[in-house]
Amino acid sequence: MTMHFRDLAAAAAADGMIAPDELQDLRRAGWADGRMDPDEAESLFVANDLLTEPDRDWCDFFVEALSNFVVHTVQPAGYVDQEMADELIARIDRDGRVDSLAELELLVRVLEISTSVPASLKAYALQQIEWAVEHGEGPTRHGELAAGGINPTEVALLRRMIFAAGGDRPAAVSKAEAEMLFRLKDASLYEANCPEWQALFVQGVANYLLGFGGSEPLSAERASELEAFMNQEGAGIGGFLGRMARADVEDAFGSLLGGSEAETIDWDGEAEAAARLDPAEADWLRDRLDADEELDELEKALIAFIDEETGESFVPRP
Repeated sequence: MTMHFRDLAAAAAADGMIAPDELQDLRRAGWADGRMDPDEAESLFVANDLLTEPDRDWCDFFVEALSNFVVHTVQPAGYVDQEMADELIARIDRDGRVDSLAELELLVRVLEISTSVPASLKAYALQQIEWAVEHGEGPTRHGELAAGGINPTEVALLRRMIFAAGGDRPAAVSKAEAEMLFRLKDASLYEANCPEWQALFVQGVANYLLGFGGSEPLSAERASELEAFMNQEGAGIGGFLGRMARADVEDAFGSLLGGSEAETIDWDGEAEAAARLDPAEADWLRDRLDADEELDELEKALIAFIDEETGESFVPRP
């Protein structure tokens, strides 16, 4: 199937466009055995490079096929290892940045459907938006997108990336991402930004300072152990649900995970602590606010939001 799929992809993209019937042929060939191998994945990248104006249907297929290949090829499924992340970056990186919106969408989708990805992969994806804002060019600046400021496409991609499941703080904003939001704010402060940008800046930074992300995801090694356990004869989902019926949720998960993780989590205490600024977080925020010497409108909106959430009055340095 590999040679057939590769030939189909090359022939379809030879004229710079892929017709609907050609895309249907690729779909049938690509999932004939329910999986895609490295040669077939490479042929999709080659085809994408040849297309002059890839349409929405092609982008959807490209992202769907390759995100599943990246996320589910290495075991345990859902964990993208460093080797796979490095290969993905090397394949789509030509001059230090992504050149097509389909490739950028692929990066975002991998972050969304992964349980965990290396920090380097998420950092690389976020850097593409920073580049576009700083230089006014890149895959998010094609067509009718304005050259200056932060546009709705970029806000939507940023929101999906920083709240993606895979990353250093799953489904929550990390310190590095909050600092990136401040850099973007400073770079675009006097530009014509889209209305959605202020909401993302305020919500994103506040999530880092006040967010409650719960526990970290399982490591790839621990996930492999649990996957093997669940695949053992007599130790499947029926047995697990039986134990769930005889115990509360925390005890059941504590037993499955080895007894320590679930039993030691004080959920109410962690949530309460997250709902206020500790001294280190307050100092971090003051350092960011001091960087440009005076409060801008986005910083004022952030302080107002934090005050409302905590019920206390945050005071910047004089």
